[in-house]
Amino acid sequence: MTFQHEPVLVEPVLELLQPRPGGHYLDGTVGGGGHAAALLTAAPDAHLLGLDQDDEALAAAAARLAPFGDRVTLRRARYSTMAEVAHQLGWNQVDGILLDIGVSSHQINTPIRGFAHRFDGPLDMRMDRRQSLTASGLLNHTSEEELARIFRDYGEEPRARALAHAVAVRRREAPWERTGELAELAAAVCGGHQRSLPGATRAFQALRIAVNDELGELERGLRAAHDLLAPGGRLAVISFHSLEDRLVKNFFRDAAAACLCPPGLPECRCGKVVTLHVVTRKPIFARPAELAANPRSAPARLRVAERLPPRKG
Repeated sequence: MTFQHEPVLVEPVLELLQPRPGGHYLDGTVGGGGHAAALLTAAPDAHLLGLDQDDEALAAAAARLAPFGDRVTLRRARYSTMAEVAHQLGWNQVDGILLDIGVSSHQINTPIRGFAHRFDGPLDMRMDRRQSLTASGLLNHTSEEELARIFRDYGEEPRARALAHAVAVRRREAPWERTGELAELAAAVCGGHQRSLPGATRAFQALRIAVNDELGELERGLRAAHDLLAPGGRLAVISFHSLEDRLVKNFFRDAAAACLCPPGLPECRCGKVVTLHVVTRKPIFARPAELAANPRSAPARLRVAERLPPRKG
């Protein structure tokens, strides 16, 4: 199946990341290479390190970015390990980092990957197919209490306990194997389109996040990006749901804060150093023209922060 994925928010990413000729940039979720190609085109002689967990994405990126020759280096790795990979190339700092968080259109539209409830396929959901944990393994071997937490915290599902119980009852009869089976159960237990998202959508989102440790990866990746950025370098993060966006917003806010002491203290005692300037006080959403051309861009939101130079003295 041909890798198809339309990058979102390309214009605002370039406007806010401000890539410059000869700079060093890192795309931690290179996907099919759409953002990377735009960045390299906008900044002649710039070099880019592209990371991804997905072997199919890296193959597509390699084909798309081939015209840029040795200006591009691709590695199969989680973006939380970006500093280690960059250091292997002799890059101690970079001038800009992009993270486009979440699942790609190709992953969603490939039934055998198991990401989408609208296709019947194996309950897989692994972004990195080298790892052992799959969605079926999680459903079949995780305690009912932990499943309820996953559906509640990662899917924001009000009927999380009922869904976890139904999953546990069903697996006593036969192991979970197919996406269609889970989609049918989630729709029956959690309802259809009575809320902002169908029950099956919430359940699949929760499992995907748990299988890939997406929120833990984002927390680690934000810290790694913060430390790898050169002074004046910018970090751009695109997220697609509130859980991710909240993490990014809070990380930027805390790094930009002058004090993190508890309220009520007469003076600051934390010794906090401001390390980021938040460029986007509110998230940037797709413009009308992009929404019309690519409806998938609707939930995407972009936040950008700039690394400040070390404080003197």
